[in-house]
Amino acid sequence: MLEVLHFLRPEWLVLLPVIVGLWWIIRPKKKSDQALTEGLAPHLAQALLIGANEDRRFYPIDTLALALALLTLAVAGPTWSRMPNPLLAQTAPLVVALQVTPSMEETDVQPSRLQRASFKIIDLVKQRSGAQTALIAYAGSAHRVAPLTQDPNIISSYLQGLSAAIMPKEGDRADAALTLALTELSRAETPGAILFVLDDFNPANLTAFTENADERAPVVFLIAGPETLKIPQLESIPNSDVVHMTVDDSDIRQIERTVLSAYRKALLEDETQAWNDRGWFLAWPVALLILLTFRRGWTMQWAVILLLMLPFPRSAQAGGLKDWFFTPDQQGQMAYAKKDFTEAATHFQDPAWRAYTLFISGQYEEATEAYSRIETSDGALGEGMALLRNRKYRDGVRAFEKALERDPTDEAAQHNLIVAQAIVAYVESTQSQSDTGEEAGIGADDTVFDNESGLGAETQIERGEEAAASLTDEQWMRSVDTDVSDFLRTRFMLETSEGNP
Repeated sequence: MLEVLHFLRPEWLVLLPVIVGLWWIIRPKKKSDQALTEGLAPHLAQALLIGANEDRRFYPIDTLALALALLTLAVAGPTWSRMPNPLLAQTAPLVVALQVTPSMEETDVQPSRLQRASFKIIDLVKQRSGAQTALIAYAGSAHRVAPLTQDPNIISSYLQGLSAAIMPKEGDRADAALTLALTELSRAETPGAILFVLDDFNPANLTAFTENADERAPVVFLIAGPETLKIPQLESIPNSDVVHMTVDDSDIRQIERTVLSAYRKALLEDETQAWNDRGWFLAWPVALLILLTFRRGWTMQWAVILLLMLPFPRSAQAGGLKDWFFTPDQQGQMAYAKKDFTEAATHFQDPAWRAYTLFISGQYEEATEAYSRIETSDGALGEGMALLRNRKYRDGVRAFEKALERDPTDEAAQHNLIVAQAIVAYVESTQSQSDTGEEAGIGADDTVFDNESGLGAETQIERGEEAAASLTDEQWMRSVDTDVSDFLRTRFMLETSEGNP
């Protein structure tokens, strides 16, 4: 943080020497004892000087000078981070590469390493609310299980079907998993990180992880196994972090810190984003210092007059103490940091931030209207996403077309237009099949995605009366898990036969 700390308006810093100079001139000076006792008898002088020349530690001018210095620093605009793009994800995408080998099915403590790793991944995905996560499984080959998604249900359902028995090849191709993970991250609009969950590491993979390590996405290794399990090769890999699986969530918190740190570092390098003015942080200490000047014996009448002469923004209203010290956008940022997106939307005056917080708080009608007022390609893109979330697919298609009219090179708009057109075609075909009496249902083995939001959705699979009578709930759920395993086994074998590593 200190290496990037700077001021947005450094010209205000010239006031600091002026404040120091005035403080030095006005502050009471220590008087000489000789001047006070001149002309007095020694025995009288000694009695009169008791406690008369004790030096006070603080004077009112000290407090006022410090408050003015802090105000000057605040106006100068200290900053050490950039403002994230409100039209993009505010958290880093994460690709989880899970080692699925026979050793991962060993049981140090109940349950097995693979099952405990699956539980950790599910907890991590749920904690990363609103963030995109992808899943890769690898052994002697690497395979993408689920693309980047914000829906934890997709990751959870596929994790239940993973086992060493469905992997086409035995071995440890962590290098292939790394390549696949980097490819997946390249599709994301924000920088991300990679999490490897493993209990072993083939030294032959070391070269793939060390080459161009500083240029690739950061890697976190979560070791699944007992605390005594050490993998020394991982310690030599640059731009990486090693975490041991714990019984509590301390390992998840450490992973989140690493991913967040990588995201902030990448954001600092994005010169297209504005710097985040942090001057408002100094408002509270300044307010406390000013209150000290009203203590008995500290009151300075001219200081009160000076404070009353300070210019206040015209937009200041009797809306509470925060309105005196923070702008609406700053209050919106504070609410956003607390993940109170509904409250943040009521404060933001910046059009892009207001539209984004309306969107992520689920107010799609209001978000559509807010995005429509942003006359840019990003504004039309956000409008289209809000329309899709509100199930207005045809309007969403028109919004993405409008985004491409404003910027024909916008890859996100191109991709979303294709998805929206596919949704419209699917809906129309489903309606036509229903009109002609054909079945448009969803089979038990079909994979269903909630395309309008880019997230997976749970599919309610109805069992027939005959099946319900012959299978208990536990047996039926086990059969569904078997279907997932069979589906993944078949898909992995096809990918391997096609030459994928």
